[in-house]
Amino acid sequence: MPRTPLIAGNWKMVLDHQQGTLLVQKLDWTLKDARHDYSAVEVAVLPSHPSLRTVQTLIEGDKLSIRLGAQDVSAHEAGAYTGEVSAAQLAKLGVTYVAVGHSERRQHHGEDDAVVRAKTARALAGGLVPIVCVGEPLEVRKAEQHVEHTVGQVTQALTGLSAEQVAGLVLAYEPVWAIGTGEVATPQDAQEVCAALRSAVAEQFDQASADAVRVLYGGSVKPANIASIMQQPDVDGALVGGASTDAGDFAAIVRFRDHPA
Repeated sequence: MPRTPLIAGNWKMVLDHQQGTLLVQKLDWTLKDARHDYSAVEVAVLPSHPSLRTVQTLIEGDKLSIRLGAQDVSAHEAGAYTGEVSAAQLAKLGVTYVAVGHSERRQHHGEDDAVVRAKTARALAGGLVPIVCVGEPLEVRKAEQHVEHTVGQVTQALTGLSAEQVAGLVLAYEPVWAIGTGEVATPQDAQEVCAALRSAVAEQFDQASADAVRVLYGGSVKPANIASIMQQPDVDGALVGGASTDAGDFAAIVRFRDHPA
């Protein structure tokens, strides 16, 4: 079965609930005007936690086809963990996707591979689809160890899961040096790593899981470069940062098939 592309917008700590509501409304209007087929290209937004309920109410109330995601999830099921948000709580809010192991969480909050693995397992146990983020810093890229580095991150994150679980989750390759910098990996760079991640899944689990898992690219994705990135055979979508906070830019990225590569 062909893999349905996924374009997911990570708002980070940028939009409040009012701004997020306006953006989703504009995004929906723009895509409706373009007669967007959500079954051909899936669309998701990942607001910060305080905005989730407001955006959920809009999506459900207006019966929008946009999926709701979250930017993080606790590694714990429940209990005395002040400031944490559980997978069960997110699921109750209608969340489908949750980012796990984003480089900013790894860098600023000390999340290592063990924490990412625990969060991935907890998200799946709570009925969420984890978007497992991996990527290399600039020094690793310069040392030409980026494939080994990212494959290691994926292998650690998926340890202990079943092949069926892996087939249903999402991987996201985000080179750290390209996030929010204006720099972007070439389409060939993205393909090299995304293909390696898929091969690693096949080796760790089986080929069917590798063929089913979706692998996204993230890192300064824009309307101008999305078409060439999406032409790569092992790139199944994008995890979009800054451009996802502008409804026009994000809609243009979603409509990558309309752009010349």
